[in-house]
Amino acid sequence: MNNTLIVYFSLFQNTANLALEIAIQTGGTLRELIPDKNYSFDYNTAAKEARSEISRGFCPKLISGNESIEDYQTIFIGSPNWFKTFAPPVMSFLRQHDFAGKTIIPFCTHGGGGFGQIENDMAKECPKAVFLPGIEANPSVEPEEVTNWLETIGYK
Repeated sequence: MNNTLIVYFSLFQNTANLALEIAIQTGGTLRELIPDKNYSFDYNTAAKEARSEISRGFCPKLISGNESIEDYQTIFIGSPNWFKTFAPPVMSFLRQHDFAGKTIIPFCTHGGGGFGQIENDMAKECPKAVFLPGIEANPSVEPEEVTNWLETIGYK
């Protein structure tokens, strides 16, 4: 069994596309985080919802994606960059598992904000995990970029 897990939250499928490419190239198991309440598909409304949740430290209940991580050693965790951090469903996932001794590799998609504080914020939530450098990409990431990144971090 491949002990690699790719966990992600994606509202507009940009992060899902990057997660899928990582899964294809690593052979890892793909897992989508789905909160119990959907965000609006209107960008401005979704942004207001997300900003409010982030500012309150809200962790939505997950109806999918929160299964055990016990069998996995390497966990890629992906999110869109929402106001310089990861989306609240990712916070829910991070707070419900023990990552001690596991390797975490963050990834995010963005419209120009890069990683923001995503890597630092994940490290704060998982202080006993080992972190490898992540990848941040705009929505049109090319497979070669993922390949180069995986080689750079020694995954391939």
